[in-house]
Amino acid sequence: MSDGEGEAGGAEFGPYEAVYAHPEGDATAARQVKTAAEYGFEGVVIRTREAEYDPGALAGRHGIDVVRGIEIDAADPQEASGAVGNFRSDCTLLLVRGGTDAVNRFAVEQDRVDVLTRPFDDGGDVNHVLVKEAIDHDVRIEFDLGPVLRDDGGTRVRRLRKLRKLRELIDDFDAPYVVSATPGSHLGLRAPRALAAVGDQIGLGAEAVREGLAEWGRLAARNRERRSDSFISPGVREGRYEK
Repeated sequence: MSDGEGEAGGAEFGPYEAVYAHPEGDATAARQVKTAAEYGFEGVVIRTREAEYDPGALAGRHGIDVVRGIEIDAADPQEASGAVGNFRSDCTLLLVRGGTDAVNRFAVEQDRVDVLTRPFDDGGDVNHVLVKEAIDHDVRIEFDLGPVLRDDGGTRVRRLRKLRKLRELIDDFDAPYVVSATPGSHLGLRAPRALAAVGDQIGLGAEAVREGLAEWGRLAARNRERRSDSFISPGVREGRYEK
């Protein structure tokens, strides 16, 4: 299934990973997709807007879904707002990279945003107010496992603490979320089974990690359906139906 195809239709989804590709990452989109397929992922979201790739060709070559995404990295809500308006129609999944309290709050209040990513990078936090806004606007919050896998010492401890707090909030409010290792290279990819094991070790739970990896695919399928010519609103489609 390539970008621009597919239906939400209650299908079961396997694990997806959301990656950075050259020029933002250290590997091409093609190399990321090839490695992800070898590791057993069913799909890959390419976050980098400037990356050059053909989703359909990569999907056909490696037998997994390739989703065109854009991750907006803005200094403040005003800059982020302009970028959301400019790029929403150019991608299947629109992500806003958080990290500050102001940008985190902006992202979860936008119906046009699919995912708030990396909410803790620049000292930002997530509280019950943000989680409730994310639910109201159907925005997923990302569990970024990257620092847990790549950092050590105090940085890793602080990130673990924040991830566990986020898990409690997600559980308390039954909020939508995704999981990623945020790999900037094919060398940073980890197999779904390995990520589930990490989730188990750090208190997130293996099943919760598997659900968060699969949510990327569910979200992409939903957006593809909504972009189709026959879609009017959730549960309403244009066309003839037999009684």
